Amino acid sequence: MILFFPWKTFIQVNSRHYASSHAFVHSDNLLQFLHFSINLKSLQLTRECHAQILSVGYDQNAYFAAKLISAYSTCGDTLHSQIVFNKIRHKNVYLWNALINGFAKNHLVNEVFCLFKKMCKSNEYPDEFTLSTVSKLSSEHKELLQGKTIHCKSVRTGLVLDTVLANSIMSMYCKCEEYFESRKLFDEMPHRSVASWNVLICAFAVLGDYRLNEAILDLVRYMQIEGLKPDAFTVSTLLPFCGADDGKYVYGRELHCHVLKNNLNSDSYTDVHLGCCLIDMYSKSDKIIFARRVFDRLERGNVFSWTSMINGYERNGDSSEAFNLFRKMQLRYKIEPNRVSLITVLPACSSLAGLLYGKQVHGFAIRKQMNDEVSLCNALIDMYSKCGSLNYARQLFEDGSFCNDSITWSSMISGYGLHGNGDEAILLYDQMLHAGMKPDVITVVGVLSACGKAGLQS
Repeated sequence: MILFFPWKTFIQVNSRHYASSHAFVHSDNLLQFLHFSINLKSLQLTRECHAQILSVGYDQNAYFAAKLISAYSTCGDTLHSQIVFNKIRHKNVYLWNALINGFAKNHLVNEVFCLFKKMCKSNEYPDEFTLSTVSKLSSEHKELLQGKTIHCKSVRTGLVLDTVLANSIMSMYCKCEEYFESRKLFDEMPHRSVASWNVLICAFAVLGDYRLNEAILDLVRYMQIEGLKPDAFTVSTLLPFCGADDGKYVYGRELHCHVLKNNLNSDSYTDVHLGCCLIDMYSKSDKIIFARRVFDRLERGNVFSWTSMINGYERNGDSSEAFNLFRKMQLRYKIEPNRVSLITVLPACSSLAGLLYGKQVHGFAIRKQMNDEVSLCNALIDMYSKCGSLNYARQLFEDGSFCNDSITWSSMISGYGLHGNGDEAILLYDQMLHAGMKPDVITVVGVLSACGKAGLQS
């Protein structure tokens, strides 16, 4: 069989006894095939390239070795990545980076940190790429000690002046909730990029301060004074602050204008992502008409944009339109709902007292094997209770397909409270305490409501 590629001809010979492959042996050919094996994540092609490299004597070539390490790591074969690395007598920084990056992509956290320590003890010093990779891993796993080690290394080597590396370290400090250290590093940076400002702005969002206070406004102002414009990430981070009921809607409008003026929604991903953020902002500001305009102008809507719009209608009390949009998404546009979509539309079923609609959503969840999702089951229990079907709610509560959490217990107790079934509410409350679940305010209110309606004040 002969496979024709744009660059060369690759001949594969098969027989009963063996399968071998060869190409016109040339370094460019081998590199092309290595890139091809990485793109396809083909372990078989990676092994064939490895065999060719050994046969032509390129086994000590650091460049080919780095590509091989990357190819094996991409295919998930970190063992052979390590073998290739170990056989190279003279290791350079690129080989170390290839192996560290490969292990990081395969989520081998401890191995990455061990490799980094070995590298620091070797003759090769980490560069900005090494430090950024390990810093990112420290951030993802909240390894503050390792992150501080990276920061110290970057200061000692002067690489902290690299903006990308500094941004990575800042992000690590924010993920580890060391906001003072992050701000200190930010203030010491000689050159800041838009990403540098985004790290700080994002930190406010993580803290959950949705008042868009002066501190955040000052950050945006200073960012523009330095000649930098907010990008799509900046806008999407700021928009949630603008949807609260504290008069910040005007800032959301300004951000929307900024998106349109600077064409920030030029590609399909940012178009949908920013569209969802704008829909959410307008919905929270009770401007559902503007939210619908944004939704209708999205070029490539997906399940996330539809779910945002459905949630907007439900938030603004239009349950009928929310459910109509939910049906339209499936019937006309053939977009399959996800777990969040189902959770979003279930309150509409409750508002419409649409037990039939709720059962259809439940049936869909079972068919798609989503009936073991705790959050979805909690929403279903709440829907059945509000639609007056406590028997269905209790059957789902006692179903062993998912693990009950405190919200599950609260939903069922609140259901009994809604219908004045005080005895069952008290009994379930006692069972909840015996199960080791800690009741919250909603649970207590549900029990008191049930007792009040059942005349069990004593």
